[in-house]
Order: sequence, then C-alpha cells, then structure tokens
Amino acid sequence: MGRGRSILILAVAALLAAGCVQTPVRVSDEPVGREPVIEEHEAVPLLAYYQSLARLNASELAKERSALAILPAGPAKDIRLAMVAGHPRGQADVAKALAQVESVLRSNEPAAVQLRPLARLLADQYGERLRLDNERLRLEGALERQEELFERQGVLLKESQRKAQELQEKLNGLADIERTLPPRPRAGQGPQGGQR
Repeated sequence: MGRGRSILILAVAALLAAGCVQTPVRVSDEPVGREPVIEEHEAVPLLAYYQSLARLNASELAKERSALAILPAGPAKDIRLAMVAGHPRGQADVAKALAQVESVLRSNEPAAVQLRPLARLLADQYGERLRLDNERLRLEGALERQEELFERQGVLLKESQRKAQELQEKLNGLADIERTLPPRPRAGQGPQGGQR
C-alpha cells in the first residue's frame, strides 16, 4: 500500500504542476511595482490532509469520519470524506469514496471547479481500485471453482482406484479358484482318464 500511496502523491503533484501551467494564477490587484500576492490553490491543503491520514490507525480514521460529518457541506468536505472513506487503513468503502468524488466532478460551484483535477485523480484511483477488487473477487471465485473441481476429480479418482482394486481382488480370487480346480480331461480321454 505504501507504493500506491507514493504513486498517488507523485501523480497529484504532477497534476497540480500541470494545472498550474494550464490555468492562470490569480493575482491580487496590487499596484504595479509591488510584489504580487499569489493565492494558494485549494488542492494543496487537501493533499496535506491526505498525507496526514497516513499517520492514523483504523479507530482514528473512524473518529475523523465523525468529525467531518459536522463540517458544513462543500466540495472540500466531499473530497476529505472521499479520502477517509477510501483510505486502506480504515474500513475502506471505495464505492462511497468514488461517489463523493464524482459529486465534486458534477458540481459547477467555483470551489468544485477548482478541485476538479484532484477529484479526477481520486476518481481514477478509486475506479481502478474497484476494478481490481472486482477482478480479485472474480479470480477468487474461479479459484474456488477449480478447487471444487479438483476435489470432485480426487473423489472420482479414489472411487475408480477402489473399483480397480476390487476388480483385481476378484480376478486374483478367480485365478486362485482356477488353480485349485482339477485339470480338465483332454479330448479323447474319458472321465477316468482312459481311452474310449
């Protein structure tokens, strides 16, 4: 899971860097000659929040989920709820996390529009996790069916071995009976062994 988290963080950083290049940075209307004030992108605190979740255990994540419930509604809250719901250390509900992120993607609120790159990244990650979970379940089902098939084949093999052993015992018994029988008279000999 550590590798996946590192990849997510790198992808988010790359996405933010790409977003900074593509979208103009808002600069305050300061007079010329003064240092412009650059407003912080809304996603940066959310990325820091995501990193802080890595230090929490399952019970702390549950407390965090409860604490988020009382915050006012908004895209940033939806992203945070998605991060907590999809976190692998807690009781991960990836479908719920994906639904939270998709609500941000569908929203036309200015704050939601600003968070769309991060929301898209999370949606892609949660969608891939759902796909992998479904694939894992499919493979586990196929493995169970194969194990059942092997068990049935094992039972059939034991049954056929038992029947083969029974047949061999019968053949051995018949061979023993045949050895104990008196020799058959030859053609031309009577029952007493003499000529007719």
